[in-house]
Amino acid sequence: MDRITVRVKARQQEYEIKVEPDLIRQIGEKARLCLGSNARRVAVISNPTVFGLFGKPVMRSLRTSGFAISHWLMNDGERHKSLKSFAQALDFLSESRLERNDWVLALGGGVVGDLTGFAAASYLRGISFVQVPTTLLAQIDASVGGKTGVNTPAGKNLVGAFHQPRLVMIDPKTLLSLPAREITAGWCEAVKHGAVGDRRLFDQTVRLLTKSGTNFHSWLKARTSQAEVSATIAAHCRFKASIVGNDEREDIGREDSRSRRILNFGHTTAHALEAVTGYRRYLHGEAVGFGMLVAGEISKNLGMLGVEELELLREAVRACGPLPPASDLDTGKLLAAMKGDKKSVAGQLKWVLLERIGQARVVNASEIDMPTLRQSLRAGLVD
Repeated sequence: MDRITVRVKARQQEYEIKVEPDLIRQIGEKARLCLGSNARRVAVISNPTVFGLFGKPVMRSLRTSGFAISHWLMNDGERHKSLKSFAQALDFLSESRLERNDWVLALGGGVVGDLTGFAAASYLRGISFVQVPTTLLAQIDASVGGKTGVNTPAGKNLVGAFHQPRLVMIDPKTLLSLPAREITAGWCEAVKHGAVGDRRLFDQTVRLLTKSGTNFHSWLKARTSQAEVSATIAAHCRFKASIVGNDEREDIGREDSRSRRILNFGHTTAHALEAVTGYRRYLHGEAVGFGMLVAGEISKNLGMLGVEELELLREAVRACGPLPPASDLDTGKLLAAMKGDKKSVAGQLKWVLLERIGQARVVNASEIDMPTLRQSLRAGLVD
């Protein structure tokens, strides 16, 4: 029922994304088919919340498929995606006595996936890892494309590696366990995909948001709803896979509308919001929601984006759900945080802006004067 497979063609390796309700109970079987008979040990990295929800069926499935299992639970939250946690993860992999033919399983959201992937990329100079993303944001974005890493006091994701997973397994029914804010965060990231690269995907996402309404969890319990969500998640994975296959390592020389750089739409402001609030006020997708609105305002003020298109973007972000307040934050601190963004090239910050819904353009920060930037921040961060 509703089994969908998306293939990602990356230079490092090709792999499959499987989307299917109740897939969480088939983890061991699918991993064994992918990794072969030589894989003996698996080290599972998760957090207490996710492991409490899904740990038992996952561990049962892994044991049934003949894997020797160890597990480690990292602290929950973006602020724990740190070098300290990374060191703890490496110690865990060492204590688990993993060999080159063994593998690591990331069970959780984007924080767990990013940290696990970076640890897998580093241990023994790179071992296999499998993603089982349990949040909407991780399912449509963070688990696809091979970007792994941790935050430092200087900024978000400043240390990491490109390390593609061997397999991604997505069970849309895990979304039933999520609080409303996590659902909102994921849909904000979904809106981003459509806004920068695919008007049909944007419209498909907005239609689903309109249909599901404010009670997403009740709506998702129906089999027909699960099929629709599975199809939408798969569509976003295909879009992300098309970008990754075309520009796997985000070539700094590329600024075209199909480069990986366009996926940073909304992220310049989002990373600043997260840094200024100590990674405590916003989920990443919530910060991206505000970031898209700021980038949309800049696009309009530069004469690139029509007012009607900006309103479509605003309506889409509103449909994702309520965002934590942002109008109380100091604009000067946000601007200072933006200067340390890792996306700078030759000391020049790059903004991803919109010409229309579905068409992005990369613009040098030097093309945006300070009054325009400040005005756009104020307008975009209104509660």
